[in-house]
Amino acid sequence: MKTHIIEVWGDLACFSRPELKVERWSYPCPTPGAARGIFDAIYCKGWDSETGDSQFYWQVEKIELLREPSYIALRRNEVGSVASVSNVRTWMNQPQKITPIMADDSSQRQQRQTMAISKPHYRLHAHIVPRPKYKTKQAAFDSQFVRRATHGKCFYQPYMGCREFVAFFRHINSLDYLFNANDYYQDLGFMLYDVFDLRKTNDWHASPFISLFKAEIKGGILNVPPYESDAVLKPESLEWRAEV
Repeated sequence: MKTHIIEVWGDLACFSRPELKVERWSYPCPTPGAARGIFDAIYCKGWDSETGDSQFYWQVEKIELLREPSYIALRRNEVGSVASVSNVRTWMNQPQKITPIMADDSSQRQQRQTMAISKPHYRLHAHIVPRPKYKTKQAAFDSQFVRRATHGKCFYQPYMGCREFVAFFRHINSLDYLFNANDYYQDLGFMLYDVFDLRKTNDWHASPFISLFKAEIKGGILNVPPYESDAVLKPESLEWRAEV
């Protein structure tokens, strides 16, 4: 399978560590799931109209830190509730019956601390894994991604963990002229791998499924094991329950 490489950067990033709950503290680099989301923003294929299957998923191989993480503390106003679908429909038909959720309303506002990364800069490596029905389209998928990424096209603007932290990207054809990753080292322990079960061929995008792996950044590089491997700990694994 062809490995695709993109370079991403932005002003801010926050890839939240789940163990710190509401106070967001960012990992020094994207999680595999966040990196997959950036690739999905550039190119993804919808669901088969007959089977409901996705046509492929992105397998992240490696994440390179092209700049050592520099943290910045932010305090942001957030709301403690979310709008339900039923409330939105009611509001559309009868606006007078719904009170909007306002971030500047002191009764609804909650101040949260965010430890974000300033000036994030990464290089992401990933390949396309077609579902069984679409294995013959591997070359077509690869060429379509290259064409879209080369021209800066995306279905929606990629982001660095939070939607307000916009990510810019460019496609990389060759690494010959690029500087090497730095010598940054950090043992991250258990790192969030993804929040969906990538093995499922239908409806995986709607079913939360937490997976973890032991992550270590060496020489500014985080190597990501394949999702199918035993190195990725999934909820049904007894080892996952014992070690966590």
